[in-house]
Amino acid sequence: MKKDLLYQRIAKNMEHQIQHNVLKVGDQLPSIRTMCREYGVSMSTVLQAYYDLVGKGLIESRPQSGYYVSYSHRKFPTAPETSNPVGTPGVQETTALISKVYANLGSHHDLSFSVGVPSPALLPVAKINKALVTAMRSLPAGGTLYDDIQGSSRLRRQIARAAFSWGGKLEEQDLVTTAGCMNALAYSLMALTVHGDTIVTESPVYLGVLQLAQSLGLRVLELPTNPITGIEIDALKKTLETDKIKLCLLTSNFSNPLGSCMPDEHKREVVLLMEKYGIPLIEDDLYADIYFGHHRPKSCKTYDESGIVLWCGSVSKTLAPGYRVGWVAPGRFRDQVMRTKLYHSVSSATLPQEAIANFLETGRYENHLRKLRSTLYANLLQYLRAISTYFPEGTKVSRPEGGFLLWVELPRQVHAVQLYESALRYNISIAPGRMFTLQHQYHNCLRLSYGILWNDQVEAGLRTLGKLAKRMV
Repeated sequence: MKKDLLYQRIAKNMEHQIQHNVLKVGDQLPSIRTMCREYGVSMSTVLQAYYDLVGKGLIESRPQSGYYVSYSHRKFPTAPETSNPVGTPGVQETTALISKVYANLGSHHDLSFSVGVPSPALLPVAKINKALVTAMRSLPAGGTLYDDIQGSSRLRRQIARAAFSWGGKLEEQDLVTTAGCMNALAYSLMALTVHGDTIVTESPVYLGVLQLAQSLGLRVLELPTNPITGIEIDALKKTLETDKIKLCLLTSNFSNPLGSCMPDEHKREVVLLMEKYGIPLIEDDLYADIYFGHHRPKSCKTYDESGIVLWCGSVSKTLAPGYRVGWVAPGRFRDQVMRTKLYHSVSSATLPQEAIANFLETGRYENHLRKLRSTLYANLLQYLRAISTYFPEGTKVSRPEGGFLLWVELPRQVHAVQLYESALRYNISIAPGRMFTLQHQYHNCLRLSYGILWNDQVEAGLRTLGKLAKRMV
């Protein structure tokens, strides 16, 4: 463990120098022997640090010569501007496009940049399946009995314990388990809204939220959103002052599809606004564990003193998408949410909950997350390099500090739906930006997932996408 931390420290120091142009493209890095003397470490530790930088596409090895800087952060594409929802409805167009893209998800694609879950190759499939077998053997009646309505007490205890790392003052009884995060959002919306109510979200916003809101007959008000800092606070204030809003639904950390992360002061301010106007905040926080910084970011729930925040999460994006294990800490609305769960599902699936609880309890989850974060961050840098190299001039890309999704804004002439159709002919799948809004906007945008193992095939796929986009300019 100490060796891992040491090589990572060396790699981060070198990356910092590359990021700040101390080490420039073409510069030779110190020899391995020199690094050993400077840091007082073994050759294997220095090599591991250099391999880490090679994996991120920042340096390259030249035979008989050494290691050289091959790429700079300064060459990465610029980030998109704050969104400005146009207010022109286009619900039917969104619905048709989502259906079209989803219909092709079941088809075989050599490269699926459109799927919003990490590749199975990045997940500890064998270990989590072993945990499932253990659960089957240890639970009464092999896990075939109904669980408590509120959910597995063991799982809720582990989630509450983990919440202390980001200042979440939760206890076992504060949580209700669900079938994934979408199920947690659904129970929360069903418990607090009626047909015709208006809810506030970011723009662009996860397509599942749009579909869910539509199915419940809710009006979605999309607000301007910054790709770095999230929803614009001034726009939110103005909306709460002038419009009749039933609740807000926000993704505070590494949102889908933008990848934005609200600063702590914004999270605190949003919670204070919700308390001032008596409006519940449903917080979608399922990406927060995939952070690239030194610690997990805080959540809006961190600043919730009155129970106004319904905090939702799951392991679907980090561990086992198909297990459908999620949760919600509904605050003052716990009874309403539990009644909704009782009416719609009675209880959660027993076996997956127990398997996930075991994974959390033994520390294997955190070990897995460390590896996942490292891999995804390396992927992110490779994608940014490839996009800046192959995509049309003027392309803008989000710069997420966590998660595994990129928002790409192409030149105006590029129509993302046409690009999607062209890419399918090369067995490449993307998610057009128009799917993430109910308005006529984001026609030249798309979402890409970097949650797959980086290899030559992925680079070739991005090169192909870039060529197809350039033909439209």
